[in-house]
Amino acid sequence: MRRFLSRLSAVTLTLTLLATGAAAAASQPTSPPATVRLDYIHSGNTLSEQYAIERVLIEPLPWPGDMSQPFDDTNRGNNRVEVADAKTGALLYSRDFSTVFGEWKSTDEASKLSRGFHESVRFPKPDRPVRVRILKRDERNQFSVAWSVDVDADAQDVVRKQPPAPAKPIPIHLGGPSPQKVDLLILGDGYTQGDMKKFEQDARRLTQHLFEVSPFKERANDFNVWAMAVPSQESGVSRPSTGVHHASALGARYDIFGSERYVLTLDNRALRDIAQYAPYEFIEILVNNDTYGGGGIFGQFSTAAASNEWANYLFVHEFGHHFAGLADEYYTSPVAYQSSGARMEPWEPNVTALRDPEHLKWKRHVQASTPLPTPWPKAEYEAYSRAYQQKRAALRAANRPESEMNALFRDDLARTRELFAGARYRTAIGAFEGANYEASGYYRPAMQCIMFDRSEQFCQVCRDGISEIIDLYARPAGKK
Repeated sequence: MRRFLSRLSAVTLTLTLLATGAAAAASQPTSPPATVRLDYIHSGNTLSEQYAIERVLIEPLPWPGDMSQPFDDTNRGNNRVEVADAKTGALLYSRDFSTVFGEWKSTDEASKLSRGFHESVRFPKPDRPVRVRILKRDERNQFSVAWSVDVDADAQDVVRKQPPAPAKPIPIHLGGPSPQKVDLLILGDGYTQGDMKKFEQDARRLTQHLFEVSPFKERANDFNVWAMAVPSQESGVSRPSTGVHHASALGARYDIFGSERYVLTLDNRALRDIAQYAPYEFIEILVNNDTYGGGGIFGQFSTAAASNEWANYLFVHEFGHHFAGLADEYYTSPVAYQSSGARMEPWEPNVTALRDPEHLKWKRHVQASTPLPTPWPKAEYEAYSRAYQQKRAALRAANRPESEMNALFRDDLARTRELFAGARYRTAIGAFEGANYEASGYYRPAMQCIMFDRSEQFCQVCRDGISEIIDLYARPAGKK
């Protein structure tokens, strides 16, 4: 964690890095390209999807990414954006991602009505007209084109002038010029003007914790972390299930898709219009609440309740979703999604349908003596966990103090550790049935992991998945 002598010196350093970042890398152009953002509407329901362009704009800051790594070969997410030369078809840029629409489409509501969601894709400004393609996974789990639109970033209708920045980015942790680093932007929502000091403290505290967890710990120098918050009139964000409604700059709220702990913003335009004033490739939103909650969408953003006792866990777990596309490995707690009943091999790196144990995607970590599937005290865990979930639901239904929920969480983690302590494959990498919100048919790589429960560490498979994304965005010193 880097501290700065004064805010003035911090802002000076920020401006210096923004101005000189690309020039510091030998393989970068003398000045980085501008950042193009394509805003569009993604609408539909369970059975159909439609896309419509809203606007193209040039963001205020130059492209923060490494121009020597334009293509994404990680094969993550439900969607992919491709930017290609409009005349020749030559691919210029690609990134994988998922969407809020994609999650909503799996809810019961999507089978009854249609909704529209605002979405954006960003890419370095090309020197020619391009075709932007949005791909999605088909029934074979392969990417196919869902929509394409021609974009000329030099056209007259492109928005080029932005209003003044509503807030200034605070440098929290600086590893070097943006093109060589992962740029993480921490945004605050539900913080009043009087809460700004608390926001900065929250951002610094949670950043410090992130870099205490492997593999972020070992790769801390590959990151820049910035923090920025637009003040709200009231502290906290909306929690509709309890009758609490607040107007906040990002519009984050609890109860997304009917899940009391799921926190997202559905106002993508507000999010992008604020975030564009800081260098970023990834975003985590801190909500100024003490009620347990968070969320994460791969390639979009993640959220965490900054004042909750479990904020450290929430910050890292949800960032795992957003940053690396890690799947949830738990399966006994209720979620808003509806199971399709299909058992297609997941694209997420840390869950599998185990259709072919001989070609398990994390087989290199499995010892020959470890059976696949791997035995674990599943029945005992489920008996306890389902009773625990009933207690949890009762506490929320009665709107009991958060201290009671925190005590329940502590007891749950202690009992899980006690149950697993004597298990034969406690520390092994294998294929443990129960993951991806399903008790059967999906398998996780380890008995415990941050993506399974409120543990402190990622398993080796999740660490690998995170490291691959770091490698996509960060270029180690000396690498051309």
